[in-house]
Amino acid sequence: MNLPNKLTVARVIAVPFFIFCYIKGYALAAFLLFIAASLTDMLDGQIARKYNLITNFGKIMDPLADKILVYSAFCMMVEDGTVPGFMLIIILAREFAVAGMRTVAASEGIVVAAGMSGKIKTVLQMIAVPLLLLVGVLPDVRILSLAAQGFLWASLVMTIVSGAEYIYQNRNVFSM
Repeated sequence: MNLPNKLTVARVIAVPFFIFCYIKGYALAAFLLFIAASLTDMLDGQIARKYNLITNFGKIMDPLADKILVYSAFCMMVEDGTVPGFMLIIILAREFAVAGMRTVAASEGIVVAAGMSGKIKTVLQMIAVPLLLLVGVLPDVRILSLAAQGFLWASLVMTIVSGAEYIYQNRNVFSM
């Protein structure tokens, strides 16, 4: 297993530790774990591209690891009221719709590539989560709370936009 794939696996392994810290109220530890795991996402992609270490495992697991990390955080945050439940429902509905589309397309030998709006959505989510975690550490910093909510709402908007874009650009998949 090459280094980028090991970093992807490390991101998945970090999730239960993140959840434990979050549940136990160790907000700073949860924040640091999330940041470290998020940085592996950026790092594994850069290393894979630079050294031509792109693998089928990485193509599948890298985006899946991102989703496991971010949506685990959102689930924890819905449970304690930090994130409204309807947001998680919209986010997951988009993911299931896109994943279903990709599965149907793949069965026909068509690859549905990730679009820029989907990448922006992921970046916004990976900024919103640690900001929301920091609000737990520094609850009296009003600008931090406003920034966290701004990124959370921006990520929701990009979730909807990117989902609509995927469906529109790949509508031929539905006629298969």
